[in-house]
Amino acid sequence: MSFFEQFFGSSAKTTMVEPEAALPGRQSPVLQTPRPHTVLGTSITGPWAPGTRVLYLAMGCFWGAEEIFWQVPGVVSTAVGYMGGTTPNPTYDEVCTARTGHTETAMVAYDPSKVSEEELLAIFWERHDPTQGYRQGNDVGTQYRSAVYWTTPEQAAAVQDTAKRYTEVLDAKGYDPITTEQRPAVEAGPFYLAEDYHQQYLDKNPNGYRCHATTGVPFPAAV
Repeated sequence: MSFFEQFFGSSAKTTMVEPEAALPGRQSPVLQTPRPHTVLGTSITGPWAPGTRVLYLAMGCFWGAEEIFWQVPGVVSTAVGYMGGTTPNPTYDEVCTARTGHTETAMVAYDPSKVSEEELLAIFWERHDPTQGYRQGNDVGTQYRSAVYWTTPEQAAAVQDTAKRYTEVLDAKGYDPITTEQRPAVEAGPFYLAEDYHQQYLDKNPNGYRCHATTGVPFPAAV
């Protein structure tokens, strides 16, 4: 048990911090000079080709989430960071205290002419367990909550449609309701890039940790 858990109690990790109690953070980005993507060779911050869209997906430990999506044909770039909270420019250690409000998030930049929102979201729903609340598998805390933050009307419509369809199949299998946070990126707040060693971590450390808690329920095919 960490010092934080001993001092504040383990339930503190699974209680969303009130904005007024969040850590103050800092003005300067934690990652000030982002390097190119180690697998795709593209910028992890853009700009990208005209028409590129960006979707933010949180599904537990961001290392494994990012690895999943950089392998998808049509994905232009990925990066990991922190989103959905209060603390500006948080560090990883700060996020781990559950006092920033952020969740570990993968940024996915993609070419919609090569991969659709539905295809990306089908992967999202299938490759984690969206019913677990403030955890994924053995990873417990608000930083591991499931979330999707959209940036376009097309994405918003796809999120709402795919969430409804996946809820129906999960209900039929007896699963608890989906707890995934679903809102526009502009409401979730800035995406703060994580430290350099987190970027494409599983390319740099192929035997590194992966958390893929799943329901095992496939996303339903379009009718």
